Amino acid sequence: MKKKIAVLVLSLLMVFTLAACGGGGNNGGTDITTNPVYDGEPVYGGEMTVGVTADLDSSLDPHVSSSSAATREVLFNVFEGLMKPDEDGNMQPALAESYSVNDAADKYTFVLRKGVKFHNGKDVTIDDVVYSLSRAAGLETGEPLVSDVAGIKSVKAKGDDTVVVKLSAPDSEFLAHITTAIIPRNIDPSKDVIGTGPYKYAGRKVQESITFEKFDEYWGEPAYLDKITIKVIDNAETLVMSLKSGAIDMAAHLVFSQVKELSDMNIFEGASNAVQALYLNNAVEPLTDERVRKALCYAIDKQAILDLAFDGHGALVGSSMFPAFKKYFDDELTNYYTYDPAKAKELLKEAGYENGFDLTITVPSNMQQHVDTAQVIVEQLQGVGINAKINQVEWATWLEETYKGRNFESTIVSFDAHGVAASDMLARFQADNGKNMINFSSGEYDRVYKNAISTTDDAAQTMLFKECEKILTEEAANVYIQDVASFVAMGSSFYGYEFYPLYVIDFAKIFKTA
Repeated sequence: MKKKIAVLVLSLLMVFTLAACGGGGNNGGTDITTNPVYDGEPVYGGEMTVGVTADLDSSLDPHVSSSSAATREVLFNVFEGLMKPDEDGNMQPALAESYSVNDAADKYTFVLRKGVKFHNGKDVTIDDVVYSLSRAAGLETGEPLVSDVAGIKSVKAKGDDTVVVKLSAPDSEFLAHITTAIIPRNIDPSKDVIGTGPYKYAGRKVQESITFEKFDEYWGEPAYLDKITIKVIDNAETLVMSLKSGAIDMAAHLVFSQVKELSDMNIFEGASNAVQALYLNNAVEPLTDERVRKALCYAIDKQAILDLAFDGHGALVGSSMFPAFKKYFDDELTNYYTYDPAKAKELLKEAGYENGFDLTITVPSNMQQHVDTAQVIVEQLQGVGINAKINQVEWATWLEETYKGRNFESTIVSFDAHGVAASDMLARFQADNGKNMINFSSGEYDRVYKNAISTTDDAAQTMLFKECEKILTEEAANVYIQDVASFVAMGSSFYGYEFYPLYVIDFAKIFKTA
């Protein structure tokens, strides 16, 4: 007997933000006024120019443009799947009107919403849905384009409005993965950017700007602003100056040192919903030695990083899970490694590095929060004899050489979740996972993770995912630091920004008052 699967609810936990109309919450830093609320009614119309520090992927094909969070967070406004997360992390029906799942959690049935149109004016059909999911899952080629739906075994239409998706194995998290974009069947996705979202693609100048316009035939709540222009500004100082001058109206993912200069703008504070860490290449000497990795964990004072580089704003973490994933976040791991330089030196001596070693920390130069973190860490590591140096590289270089090529010793970035499932954060650390850029290899981790994704018992699965996090911590896969406080600056006439428990910007909810 079929049953309605419980919607995955993940409360947006912002431990460092006060109520919407209050002052800027933090962990002991300087106060700033954040999260202003407009007293009147939202109005329709107007335009916004948004500054970003990295260009979107060269291809906007939603099934392949997944190498950067910057691309995913913007395309959230253009493409939609059968399900879509809301601002609280609840998976809501989107292009699907309703759904059901069998008891084994290996067959999902979706009834399509009527009257949904693509940006080219054509109706969304059952053929478009079957094509999109089959293409993303690689059913014809054998090569999945979207890892989240790689477990799909078959996609079949049942009449004109129902699609049945069968999985190769039970997956109780599948609803969180069925956000895969639905696109028209008869287009070239590498050239035609056509979705169903509240905004439609209007044009692009590579490495310069990209423009989106309001889609007037959107099936859901219409967007307020008529036009969004994304402007690429890859220098942090120039980005702030552009905000001050009014050249741009908005920038996200700012740090406290930047927003404290913006006294005449509306500032919103929330979580990045990503895990910042000193990610370690476990296949490079001397980081192959667990004792060396643990020494790094003891040598770094992450509370000092928050205090010195972020004025106390941020939420400490101890593994590859951030607080907004409340159900899976294990706060007991946060202080698993206490700041203990003596212990770090002892472990280094035991591993044969009594006199320390040289370490290169590769950091994307356009991400100020990671550059600031690296600078503090370099000073801290000197205290245990480790000679660390920072290698700042352009974002495109980081993607190709560090992320894809795995040609690095250590790096500081933040990893986010593609959706609202625990596996979005933990799958990459399987030994054979293509996204395992740190080359972490643990038979115990792989065994526990496999058990976690195989069970349909929610309580057991939650426990197993937490066990995966514990293994990452105990084996010092990385030096986990924080979920960086995320500040958004908008012009004084813009309101409506909402934080999600995943890496997206929902432009449709932002409005201009004058």
